Amino acid sequence: MSQPDLIHIELSKLSISRLNMRHGRKAPDVSDILPSIREKGLRQTLLVRREGDGYGIVAGRRRFFALQQIAKETGSDPLVPCAVMAEGDAASAIEASIIENVARLPATEMEQYTAFRKLHDEGRGVEEIAGFFGVTELNVRRVLALAALSAPIRKLYADDEIDRETVRALTLATPAQQADWLKLWNSETERAPMGRACRAWITGGSAITTDKALFDLAGYTGAVTADLFGDAAVFADAAAFWEAQGTVIADRVDSYRQRGWADVILLERGAYFQRWDYVQTTKKQGGKVIVEQRHDGTVTFHEGWLKAAEARKSRTAKASGAAELAADTRPEMSGPMADYIGLHRHAIAQASLIRHPAIAMRLMAAHALCGSSLWNVRLHTAGAVKAETLASSGGGIAAAELAAARVSAEAVFEALGAPVPRRSGDTYHLCETFAALLAMSDAEVMRVTALAIAETLESGGPAVEAVLHASAADPAEFWKPDEAFFDQLRDKRVITAFLAEAISPEAARKAECLTGSAQKGMLTAALAADEDGAGTSWRPGWMQVPPTRHVEGAASPPADAWDRIAGLFESDAEQESGAEPSSCKATAV
Repeated sequence: MSQPDLIHIELSKLSISRLNMRHGRKAPDVSDILPSIREKGLRQTLLVRREGDGYGIVAGRRRFFALQQIAKETGSDPLVPCAVMAEGDAASAIEASIIENVARLPATEMEQYTAFRKLHDEGRGVEEIAGFFGVTELNVRRVLALAALSAPIRKLYADDEIDRETVRALTLATPAQQADWLKLWNSETERAPMGRACRAWITGGSAITTDKALFDLAGYTGAVTADLFGDAAVFADAAAFWEAQGTVIADRVDSYRQRGWADVILLERGAYFQRWDYVQTTKKQGGKVIVEQRHDGTVTFHEGWLKAAEARKSRTAKASGAAELAADTRPEMSGPMADYIGLHRHAIAQASLIRHPAIAMRLMAAHALCGSSLWNVRLHTAGAVKAETLASSGGGIAAAELAAARVSAEAVFEALGAPVPRRSGDTYHLCETFAALLAMSDAEVMRVTALAIAETLESGGPAVEAVLHASAADPAEFWKPDEAFFDQLRDKRVITAFLAEAISPEAARKAECLTGSAQKGMLTAALAADEDGAGTSWRPGWMQVPPTRHVEGAASPPADAWDRIAGLFESDAEQESGAEPSSCKATAV
């Protein structure tokens, strides 16, 4: 700051400068300095700068108010000793005001904002402002973030109408969201969200910070909102975050399976890993990996755990001296093959629901009563390690039948002049759809219901197997081994079993010394002959109803899923004899 000129100025020509940190505040209490000034006069000059026809006080606001009170008592207009600053040195004037005021009384956050903003507007950088005050740059950025607030909101905060937590949450809001919040604040019938509720309202109920990401943020194309009051930024779109997060989770799950873990259990999002229900063990002893996904974006991989009941069963089997199976008991399917088989079975189950709406209606009721990880409600999204698997499943007969059913259902709504239903959560749209359904025949409602449950059926689990069994589905009608199937077929134990079934046990024994590629060539040739009518069409046990395994004791996802629920659908006699189940089948409408 340049050296000021020292002159005397009439009190009437002085006013509080707009650059003064406490400009616009109510008159201060001067009772502590008034007696001294009244008796001995002003011993310290006021710091002023030329403003219009008069002078603005940059430092010395309380002394000015004390002099005004004395002048009122005496009816005089005294001369006041002042140090006049250069007119263009606004930044130094602001600094001088801050030095005097902050030294006397800590400034409020809004007063800091006013001072910081004025310095920033005069060309002072964040680093300079932080050094001047002896605070961190983050603290300066946090205070300057209040500039993102609309003037009415800043005034509410300055007047102590809203608290710090609320105003900090509002710095994350867009101008449109701030306007909506102000409408709620001014409404006589509605209430504006405050504190944590305000933050949740702005972020759509989920505030996932960037430190939760398993993926590289540099390659993330979704929106990220800066949160200066937290340790990390916030993902603006939770769905986009979970899509990117899910890709990494799928890669890690496949990696665990390739490394020989018994199984990888992906818990439903929001479900907690209840450690007390599990017993920790090693990978060699059958330990599994439990993947826990929290709603805040945290994903934890718990390695080497078994359900307590599974652990007890394993100990009992060993204690009783049960003979170990001679066959190799590692899983008979690789991760990619499990994806392939699971998605094809899922597609066939979906098509089966389209053909059997009565079964679909009952399954829908079960979902509504018991719930599932998909019953939010949202469409099933196919996922697989290999792109070829998705292409094979999506291009099959079952997928085409599902697409045709979708077009047919949409036509029914359009014929009634109603919008095609969408999963929006809007209650008015829900009533629109309900009104349209009331106008439909029972047969039309059943077809729409069948489509709804088919599109929300979760893949890769007992529900798929239950549908295939109840609808007496024939997978051969929808599927036959294709290039993608043979590409995933790598296990020679399984290929040998396929040869024994498709050709003969003798042919399988002769082919044991051949490479896997040669064995698959034999199988392909045999199946081609079947297609030409030279033999009986063969399908692997994985694609039969119920599914069967080809390596005794080895893990097989479809067969394992059926084993869990077989007792619910077959009598003991049927299970022992392998007879055709006698369960009642609902017919298509």
